[in-house]
Amino acid sequence: MLSKAWWAVSRRRIPPLAVDAVLTLSYVGVSLLLGDEHPPAGWREMDRTGVALIWLINLPLVVRRRSPVAVMVVLCTLWAWYIHLGYWPVVNSLGSLMALYTVASLRTPRTTAACAALVSVTWWYGGWAREGGSMPTVIAQSVVIPAGICWFGAAARRLAERNAQLAVLAAQLEREQEGRARRAVTDERVRIARELHDVVAHHLSVISVQAGLAQYVVTTDPATAEKALRTVGETTREALHEMRRTLSLLRADPEEEGEATGGFAPAPGLGRLGELTRRVRETGVPVRLRVTGQPRPLAPGAELCAYRIVQEALTNVLKHAPTARRVDVAADYLPDEVRITVTDDGHGGGRDRATIGAGQGHGLIGMRERAKLYGGSLSAGPRREGGFEVGLVLPAPRAPGVQKGD
Repeated sequence: MLSKAWWAVSRRRIPPLAVDAVLTLSYVGVSLLLGDEHPPAGWREMDRTGVALIWLINLPLVVRRRSPVAVMVVLCTLWAWYIHLGYWPVVNSLGSLMALYTVASLRTPRTTAACAALVSVTWWYGGWAREGGSMPTVIAQSVVIPAGICWFGAAARRLAERNAQLAVLAAQLEREQEGRARRAVTDERVRIARELHDVVAHHLSVISVQAGLAQYVVTTDPATAEKALRTVGETTREALHEMRRTLSLLRADPEEEGEATGGFAPAPGLGRLGELTRRVRETGVPVRLRVTGQPRPLAPGAELCAYRIVQEALTNVLKHAPTARRVDVAADYLPDEVRITVTDDGHGGGRDRATIGAGQGHGLIGMRERAKLYGGSLSAGPRREGGFEVGLVLPAPRAPGVQKGD
């Protein structure tokens, strides 16, 4: 493992030109060693001219990656001259094969075929330049070996192209993952803001109304003021309780969510609509709750969704129509869905009441997002007869085996 890591780091740090320079020196060394051997009969002994040609033939390999075709042409030309002067061609064969491999790994098949033909012609010339050349040997040197080198070079080219494609895909995947992570963070922030808004806004609206009432009647009606302040205290404690519960859930890991809620009441649902409407009614807003059909439990998330939407709708009544004379909350349990509506008669509505549906923030926008999350839909807008209406539809199929009227 350490050797692989060292090799990867070394490849990044060592310039390719330095690698090719070392490789060229090694080819020159091998060629000089071969040249020191006694050549076969008919070939010229190595001398200073031959040594100089060995250097000239192999030195272009230093820039083989930058100009592979030019290096191939120069090398084969000098190699043919080397053979023409009577030197043994095998001495410089490694350099020509490396140059051909470089062309095959970096250039198109057509260019590779042309360079392979150049190497084959040079080998053929070397095989028949002196009498006694063997036909099988000449064919192997001029056809079989160059073909094999071309195959390995083409395989290296395909591997490099595949690696480049994988690198592009990996970079694209990394960008997509970063984008998803940023969106997840943004969505989580929005979710936290929506949860805190739902928990705090309603209770603060109730507290504001009750505190104002207590201040108004503190000298003329102490009993009413005391009741209002008692409601403020209860609402404040409930708000703190829900805030702690929400923060506990937000801090907990998904696997520890059950433990995180220990000591806290279950999330509010449709079963607590009566308590919700009672609290609003204590502020002086006449809220009536009507439930039709056979009540049945929904999924925990859907229950909380419905409760929060009703809570937000009543909060908007307290904000925008505090003197409404009639507010109705209706929950209709149908065979496959639950319909919930919150309506008011519009008394006390301000100018922003007419444009609340287009407003920014976490109010109706948050309602729609909640409803959509659980496969439902939400409508909100002014009524023809005056006032405002919020309608929620959530899918709520009956449990298997439960018949209508059970």
